[in-house]
Amino acid sequence: MIGKQELIDAYNRISPYIHKTPVFTSQTLNYITGAQLYFKCENFQKMGAFKMRGAMNAVLQLTDEEKERGVVTHSSGNFAQALSLSCKHLGIKSFIIMPSDSPQVKKDAVRGYGGIIIECKPTLAAREETAMKIIEEKHAVLIHPFDSENVIAGQGSACMELLEEQPDIEMIVVPVGGGGLISGSALAAKYFGTNCKTIGAEPFEADDAFRSLQSGMIEMNVSTNTIADGLKTQLSRNTFSIIYKNVERIIRLTEREIAEAMITIWERMKIIIEPSGAIAYAAIKRERNYFKGKKTGVILSGGNFDLMKLTEVMKLMNHDK
Repeated sequence: MIGKQELIDAYNRISPYIHKTPVFTSQTLNYITGAQLYFKCENFQKMGAFKMRGAMNAVLQLTDEEKERGVVTHSSGNFAQALSLSCKHLGIKSFIIMPSDSPQVKKDAVRGYGGIIIECKPTLAAREETAMKIIEEKHAVLIHPFDSENVIAGQGSACMELLEEQPDIEMIVVPVGGGGLISGSALAAKYFGTNCKTIGAEPFEADDAFRSLQSGMIEMNVSTNTIADGLKTQLSRNTFSIIYKNVERIIRLTEREIAEAMITIWERMKIIIEPSGAIAYAAIKRERNYFKGKKTGVILSGGNFDLMKLTEVMKLMNHDK
């Protein structure tokens, strides 16, 4: 059970190891959407994404015996980097299961942080099966990228910082992949906001959270053909239970909308974000009437973009024009 005190404890625990990321505004994007937007720039977090928060909180709570055994996780990239860097800080060995189609920039970063990469087929089943093999062979401790209360509590610290700076925010818009960030954000909005609603954003191509919120049970994705590689994962038991109780709605986006949002932020705000990080702004732009006149927090979840994929983004922007 993650309560207000657990979020405070997590934030105090990880504060020496993370960046307190800036909150940016843009008059141009306010004009485009009709809302008053506050962008929490987790693209400036250590290793380039919010996942440093949850990984660090989980690693700091390992026992000495568990640290000696090392840790294992499975991730398409950002949590892989976060756990590798967290373990590097504390001198812990990390085994990282990564899908074969993970962006090269993220694989290179994991290796740079000292993570030992084991590649697998790009399916959730393959990731979990490979992780279990490493646990059996190496006796490593599993740190799940999102189905962990320690990880969720750590991820909530980004929203806590945003609300500390802008306490009267009415809505928080958050990308949804496995659900760790939106779960932590929804709890932070509940405990530290004032009637603050949490809104999710995810691709039409990986809309398990949208369907799960409607059906009241965890739904699966048949395919995940999205440029937002950080959002290809499924909800878990822990994240779904929090989302179902605390998230107002989830907005789905096309690939073109995600690509356009990313390039708009690059051009107008002069900062680099990845497609997964752009989707929250894309949701606000798509549903302008819903957000019109609202003071809205936007979590820019990460900036680990493989520049070799820029051509793919531009093609998506021109699709159907």
